[in-house]
Amino acid sequence: MNEQSGDSKNKEEKEEFPSQLRYDISSGEWVVVASGRAKRPEMFQKEKRSKEESADKDCPFCDFNTIKNALTVFENGQKVEEVTENWSAVSIPNKFPAFLPSDDLNKRYENSLYLTMNAVGYHEVVITRDHHKSMGELPVDKVREVFALYKERYLELKQKKHVNYVSIFHNHGAEAGASITHPHSQIITTPLIDVDLNKALSKVKNYHREKKDCIYCQMNEWEMKRKERVVYENDLFLVVCPFASKAAFQAIVSPKKHLAYFEEITDEELDQLADAFSKILSKLYKGLNDPPYNFYLHCAPHDGMNHDYYHWHWTILPKTDVWAGFELGARMEISTIKPEKAAEYLREQ
Repeated sequence: MNEQSGDSKNKEEKEEFPSQLRYDISSGEWVVVASGRAKRPEMFQKEKRSKEESADKDCPFCDFNTIKNALTVFENGQKVEEVTENWSAVSIPNKFPAFLPSDDLNKRYENSLYLTMNAVGYHEVVITRDHHKSMGELPVDKVREVFALYKERYLELKQKKHVNYVSIFHNHGAEAGASITHPHSQIITTPLIDVDLNKALSKVKNYHREKKDCIYCQMNEWEMKRKERVVYENDLFLVVCPFASKAAFQAIVSPKKHLAYFEEITDEELDQLADAFSKILSKLYKGLNDPPYNFYLHCAPHDGMNHDYYHWHWTILPKTDVWAGFELGARMEISTIKPEKAAEYLREQ
């Protein structure tokens, strides 16, 4: 057996040192896996949040007046032209947008030191109909509908002026930043590219130039070979607790095939992405007692450059711990459970 390949489980089993530094080859960052401070997987469960809030006029997303002028509307899996009482998912402009449409970036310096520009872009909210059911509780066809709506909005927004990057994200629970209980996602476009994505693009591009291969494809192949960090897979998608997890129970949902642009996803791929996402969110819901979490898309941007070397994926980050001084100051996350143990626990749910 070749020890240099990392294929020796005996060597790993003999490791007794209570903490590991793990290198994330796709971002160039290090994380700490402090298993010496670890809890059993079930100890990450939080007290289940109350769902007593009623779906009535007090919820803006249950109010038909809020969504009657929706930008994109779905009814039972199908895109329709107008909102009716049978709507099941919609995208609407955010009432309090962080980015606003404009033709003028007005890029300028203050005192030759501080660069500023207008926050030009689009800010939308994607709302599902059921006030009480989170994404982890929805049937797979409703999950598919959400991703189909993401695709529709992505295709339209990327054509707009000053849109170089489309960010799609979902905050579940107050601890994860959700200010409204009703399940919803957000889409923000910016003229800039996400700092983390920019770093990943650089790392992945350099790797592709040197190795003539995709770093994510190679990681996926290794994970499918080892199996120990795989939570779920179907024919087209893989769900993994990554080797250098930034948080306990972090999961990556990635296409097995090399795909750079999420908005080019096919109907068959949508089916299987929904299946994979439904499985992992359901496992988190059951295994961690409906934890708060964020999920977000990393996809090749639309800045006029060729990013075919990139490999889009979704990251799911449960809020199992609170960042403290070390994480914030050193920019090095500490996870208190090994990804291998987290994946094993989630597979059982």
